[in-house]
Amino acid sequence: MSYAIVRNEKLTRSQAIGICVHNDRKAKNHSNKEINISKSNLNYYFKKNELSYTKEFDKLREKYNLQGQIRSNSIIMCEMIFTSDKEFFDTIGMEETKRYFEESYNFICNYKNLGEKNIISAVVHFDETTPHMHLIYIPVVHTKDKNGREIDKVCCRDFWKGRDSYRNLQNAFHEYITSKGFDLQRGLPAEETKRKNETIQNYKQITNFENTKKVLENITLELPKTPNIREFKRAIFNRDEKIENAIIKPRDKLIQELYEENKALHKELSKQVNTVDFAENFKEDYIKMTEKNVNLKLSNSLLKEELENKEKELELKFESKTYDMEHQYKKEIHKLKEENKKLNKIIDKFKITIKRFIKWICNKFSYPSEDELIRDFEKETYTNFNFEKQLDIDEFKKKDDDWNIEY
Repeated sequence: MSYAIVRNEKLTRSQAIGICVHNDRKAKNHSNKEINISKSNLNYYFKKNELSYTKEFDKLREKYNLQGQIRSNSIIMCEMIFTSDKEFFDTIGMEETKRYFEESYNFICNYKNLGEKNIISAVVHFDETTPHMHLIYIPVVHTKDKNGREIDKVCCRDFWKGRDSYRNLQNAFHEYITSKGFDLQRGLPAEETKRKNETIQNYKQITNFENTKKVLENITLELPKTPNIREFKRAIFNRDEKIENAIIKPRDKLIQELYEENKALHKELSKQVNTVDFAENFKEDYIKMTEKNVNLKLSNSLLKEELENKEKELELKFESKTYDMEHQYKKEIHKLKEENKKLNKIIDKFKITIKRFIKWICNKFSYPSEDELIRDFEKETYTNFNFEKQLDIDEFKKKDDDWNIEY
């Protein structure tokens, strides 16, 4: 029988970036060779993220005022993977497969009062070997602050509090999904399960395994005590060898035959018990290796995707940094332009004021003309009254010392 499989993995901000690229199929070249892009059109969402996982997290955190101290290495979200084996999905067909994932989605929306609003994304993949659903959610706990006010808090440690938290998840999911009509065994880590393969159970019934073990425990591989033949001979005073041939030797032979049969039976029963014990141990090891293999495949796939997108992440950071610098320069240039405009207005205003001042001087001191006043000023102060020439770089170099002349 197939298993109802649900797995949970905790994600930091940096890990969520790679997971998002993988789940949303944004990578150009997938490191996971099991992905068949020609079937990617079969993938669908129960809840689609509009932005990347990290940006969706920031948006939901602000929208619902989610509390909690968030550091750069904090667990900010989790990913649950719902699946079973390929044979199970092939057997139930496409419509029931979709219903399986729909019920899985409904299950997690209500698990620990999580709420659908705290789910970032839920996508079903049909473009890999086995159908499965990636569900990204924020581990929100409903609690109270120091003042007794009810708050929602991002805290993965409290959401998965207790050593039995994952075992409770397996129990709850199995109970829920089987109540919806799916005939599945409870998914368990190998170290937790003691389930035997169905063929082993049948073999036990055929061989009457439990009774066999009890028989083996009670079998005594020892010859029964018999009287010493020599002493028996003395007892009958060597009267007649017929007694030895007719009674003693047949009895000894029968006892020896029964002893040999008993040994053969014990050997056969031991083989039978060892076969079942070996099969049980092999099944436990097989389940353990299968669980490890599934986890390793998932971890390996995620690590490959994360490494593949590290370079892209760095490029995005570089582009972001470049954009920030460019924006800063543009801001400074704009600021200088505005200051330049202001200075130009001041200069223009100053020119007008100077002209008025010259005119006023001429009138005040009965100077013949404004031109003569300017000419005399330039001659006596060695200064060019033309502002544009004064701002000329060469003029500044030639008359650099003139600025220190006092009048």
